[in-house]
Amino acid sequence: MTESWKTAISATLHCLTGCAIGEVLGLVLATWWGWSTVPSLALAIALAFFFGYLLTFLSVRRAGLGVGAAVRIALAADTVSILTMEIVDNAFLVLLPGAMEATLTSPLFWWSLAAALAIAFVVTVPVNHWMIGRGKGHAVVHSMHGHDHHMQH
Repeated sequence: MTESWKTAISATLHCLTGCAIGEVLGLVLATWWGWSTVPSLALAIALAFFFGYLLTFLSVRRAGLGVGAAVRIALAADTVSILTMEIVDNAFLVLLPGAMEATLTSPLFWWSLAAALAIAFVVTVPVNHWMIGRGKGHAVVHSMHGHDHHMQH
């Protein structure tokens, strides 16, 4: 496996972590509160973006960047990756019969969420590979660090 594919996988795992935290938290809360599909997805997507950006922001802050620069890097590094992941995983949940109606005690709720995130990961890796190859996305973070230590979680 080439270094660029390893970097793309690492970047996508990083993105997946933030997206999964936000997605799971959002859907658990919305399901618990009895929300319908559209507000549930809106909350899950908003939290996925928040936590996705937050992980990169914290990572580059630890590397010594100021707040403004860290925000710009997080937005540049993660927007397309998170967007791809959210479109794919939420489309899967909406299209899978019963997934959006499943309750927290239903196995369908949990396995459909896990499957949606796994499929989104597989689709997002080539997107990140393509962006990194063009010096965009997580290539911005890597050029700032000069190595991969910020991706090791």
